[in-house]
Amino acid sequence: MKAVLVAKAGGPEQMSVGEVPRPIPGEGQVLIRVIATSVNGADLVQRAGRYPAPPGESEILGLEAAGEIAALGSGVAGWKVGDAVMSLVAGGGYAEYALAWAGHLLPKPENISFSEAACIAEVYLTAYLNLFLVGELKDGETLLVHGGGGGVNTAAIQLCQELVPNSRMMVTASPKKVERVRELGVAQVVNYRAEDFAKAAKEFTEGRGLNLILDHIGADYLDANLRALGVGGRLVVIGISSGPRAELNLGRMMVKRQRVIGSVLRSRTVAEKAGLIASFRAAIMLALEARRIVPVIHAVFPLELAAEAHRAMAAGAHFGKLVLKVAPDGVE
Repeated sequence: MKAVLVAKAGGPEQMSVGEVPRPIPGEGQVLIRVIATSVNGADLVQRAGRYPAPPGESEILGLEAAGEIAALGSGVAGWKVGDAVMSLVAGGGYAEYALAWAGHLLPKPENISFSEAACIAEVYLTAYLNLFLVGELKDGETLLVHGGGGGVNTAAIQLCQELVPNSRMMVTASPKKVERVRELGVAQVVNYRAEDFAKAAKEFTEGRGLNLILDHIGADYLDANLRALGVGGRLVVIGISSGPRAELNLGRMMVKRQRVIGSVLRSRTVAEKAGLIASFRAAIMLALEARRIVPVIHAVFPLELAAEAHRAMAAGAHFGKLVLKVAPDGVE
């Protein structure tokens, strides 16, 4: 089968399409004929050699897949060959076929395309997990999500509008993306290059501070994030693009009874991910079927141009998801 291979850790120039054996599903697994997958920030970090696949998982890039079930492993119930699915995978999405645990599958709604389905598993599950299960966001609370225009950010906006419609959201964005984020219905958008988001958060909350922040920046934002939080506020850190180490004012955190919570999805156990996916399915599937939630897609690339998709993500000019189309045009 065709797959995107990385010759050695480095830049996009290390990526090329080659031939590898088709995987065989084991007990509790299915084989997906991949029609589309998408690019996530973690893919770029893995390509650079800083985010290896968990032990036993495919080293091929790609954390989600949308397509049709091609084969069933032993012990799989509730699914059949030919079912249209979208799935979280711990690796292997950039290929014609990918393995997935049966408990990690979601049925693809008929009225969304495979390209749209390829954008759901990783970023929507990440946003759902960290906003609602880890961050314990409640309706009526205030929150800040960094990275306006990114996949997790646009997913978070839509999930909050669906699940906590009385919450009030702030988003930080680059100057060119501020208006696009506002068009998604965000109450307050901060140009992080020109404004102090911690000060803006205090104004946004009339001095009380935010209830929740979802952050993928890490070290450089730690102090400002905690200044932006109110009493009892929660900071959920899901990335460390600016580095892993920062000084923490423990005294202020104690007085304000704040919590700093680290969270990652990929390394969670198969059972943990299955539980998350079951919860997500119960909460969100009807909204997907009704197209109240629709992934924002910036561009679709053929699998052979995966390196170009990585360059586009690294440049940071995209708004929404970058999709890799694996199957020939017209399959959808």
